[in-house]
Amino acid sequence: MNAFSPLKPLNPRSKTLILPRSLLSHLFSHSSTKTLTLEEAEPSSTPLTSLQCGRLLQSITNSKSLSKGLQLHAHAISSGVLGRNTYLATKLCAMYALCGAAADARAVFDAIVLKSSFLWNVMIRGYACSGFPLKALVLYREMLGFGKRPDSFTYPYVLMACADLLLVEVGKRIHCEVIVYGYEADVYVGNSLLSMYSKFGEMRIARKVFDIMPTRDLTSWNTMISGYQKNNEPERALLALFDLIGNGWGMDRATLLSVLPACADLSALKQTKEIHAYILRNFTEFDIFVVNAIIHVYAISGFLMGARHLFENNNKNDIVSWNSIISGYSHTGGAIESLRFFRQMNSQGIAPDTVTLIAVLGVCDRIAALQFGRSLHGYVTKRGYDREVTVNTSLIDMYSKCGSLECSRQVFDQMTTRNLISWSAMISGYGLHGRGREAVQCYSEMKMNGVVPDNVTFTSVLSACSHAGLVNEGKKIFNEISKDYSLRPTVEHCTCIVDLLGRAGYLDQASEFIMNMEVEPNADVWAALLSTCRIHQNVELAEYAAQNAFRLNPKGVGPYVCLSNLYAVKKRWTDVARVRAAARNNGLKKPPGCSFMELGMEIHRFMVGDKSHPQSNSIYAKLNELRKLVKDAGYVPDTSSVFYEVDEDVKEKLLWDHSERLAIAFALSNTSSEMSIRITKNLRVCEDCHAVTKLITKLVGREIIVRDAHRFHHFYNGLCSCGDYW
Repeated sequence: MNAFSPLKPLNPRSKTLILPRSLLSHLFSHSSTKTLTLEEAEPSSTPLTSLQCGRLLQSITNSKSLSKGLQLHAHAISSGVLGRNTYLATKLCAMYALCGAAADARAVFDAIVLKSSFLWNVMIRGYACSGFPLKALVLYREMLGFGKRPDSFTYPYVLMACADLLLVEVGKRIHCEVIVYGYEADVYVGNSLLSMYSKFGEMRIARKVFDIMPTRDLTSWNTMISGYQKNNEPERALLALFDLIGNGWGMDRATLLSVLPACADLSALKQTKEIHAYILRNFTEFDIFVVNAIIHVYAISGFLMGARHLFENNNKNDIVSWNSIISGYSHTGGAIESLRFFRQMNSQGIAPDTVTLIAVLGVCDRIAALQFGRSLHGYVTKRGYDREVTVNTSLIDMYSKCGSLECSRQVFDQMTTRNLISWSAMISGYGLHGRGREAVQCYSEMKMNGVVPDNVTFTSVLSACSHAGLVNEGKKIFNEISKDYSLRPTVEHCTCIVDLLGRAGYLDQASEFIMNMEVEPNADVWAALLSTCRIHQNVELAEYAAQNAFRLNPKGVGPYVCLSNLYAVKKRWTDVARVRAAARNNGLKKPPGCSFMELGMEIHRFMVGDKSHPQSNSIYAKLNELRKLVKDAGYVPDTSSVFYEVDEDVKEKLLWDHSERLAIAFALSNTSSEMSIRITKNLRVCEDCHAVTKLITKLVGREIIVRDAHRFHHFYNGLCSCGDYW
């Protein structure tokens, strides 16, 4: 029989268990001062003394073995050794408190008449560490009421309780008490003050406390670094790390886990590499949490080779490791690699979690992998993740960005619980497909359901108005931001209004709006004005917008391309050469046109003028066939879309090498006639490709859905859903 199996209670009202004396007698066979465990004790017929019980309780407390503590408590009662023994009762109280049994600790605590400072401290600590911070503070006040003076062991847990409850004023008053009692110089109390103020978001006060601390340890530095990182001050977190190193301290695990998220926030690749090198020099083995943090920073910073090397050479990869590498490739444009890692993860029998699913759904929407997304939706439903609001919201986003707005709405309608992000995703989906009126209607439904819009929602609905040319509706909603919700319009909202007015041809109003903005216009605002100037071929205003965009974002290639294209339309080739030279001198390069098309759960990629595809010969043969068909139907090339000073026949050839035309030719050759063709392009669809695609749908009787860098185009029977407004 196991000596520590559950036994009957002493009486119906008592939770204390009785342990047979025959199994606990002679637990100690000597009077040595050695601390024993229950496993080391041998049965005897002699009951334990209070000193022996105390030593054994200390061992149980250290190992946090509550079940054994309960049995020893039962023995102490049944053998009569507990009685009125304050020493043993204090040990019991400490055991319960530090094992997380706060209610049992309080029962023992209340039965003790003469309470020592140690007893008060251990009870306060038990409450603070067991999720009862308010009880810890109440007990602290009781302690003061009984005339007991707090000490350096009291304040760390009282300050912890204030921090957990976010009681800023109470925390500051207790800080004053710390100063009055003279414990501010104690390093443990000081560290607790740092932790409390960082949880309050008061990093300025935390820094003052830190600066006047006469003694600091590594925990002090770690608390400051962690505080800065958690309060969205990653630059200061890195500066604190440099100070730590400059003061001769090394980094431990806590330092690494605090500073690496700050590196991630800043995409601080250089600093992360230095930290990685430090770990290799000073640590005998990698902690999986640290490895995951480094993989994450490398991945989001675009250093995918480093992330992959670390991932593939680590034999302790967990779900976080997989999520980091999958998300890393997803966010840096390696969508296909991201999906490969997901498949590899499944093949190794590692079950994805919600983070994985959200990341992979995000990959699907980036390359319009609708079939893969539908398969993933089936997996989500089978595993019960469809009850998660975040996963459903990702499904809404995935379907809308893969061109299936109907499926988005179906998921949305089936959700039993919707949050603000779900509504915003649905509104954004309507806007992306040019269905502005439905977006505005959805926005109104959201408000009727008592959901208060936030800045993201307003950005979504204003963008939808812009894509659909709903000028009056957009102006009305923009005014609601400050009038109805007392919010200050953000620069993103203003960018949407500039785009809305400019696309509709109200360039003067758009320019005047920028001049009167309450927030400082950024590069995106001027880029929006520049883009609309290109549409309406207003060179003078475009030049003014471009100069501001260049000034505010010298590394942005978009404004250079836009201005160059406008000059090319006007055949101002000298100006075209000048702008392109300026871009090259700044190290900027326009990304090449690239289109994706999903077929049979595989993603096919086509670059402009691409001949690397295995079916390249048949693709170009189909392309020539299409070229003849559209010419016979009256197609005349719009060579203004070619921004090079070359002969007209060369311009026409360049147009037919555009990546989306290659994707269309491939799709027509490899899909059945009743299937819709879905293509994703990384750049804006040019005017000539837009006209050609409309003609192709009329001639072959197929629907072609193209998602470009701005929106969706649903082509069918010679028409486009955008109404030629993009």
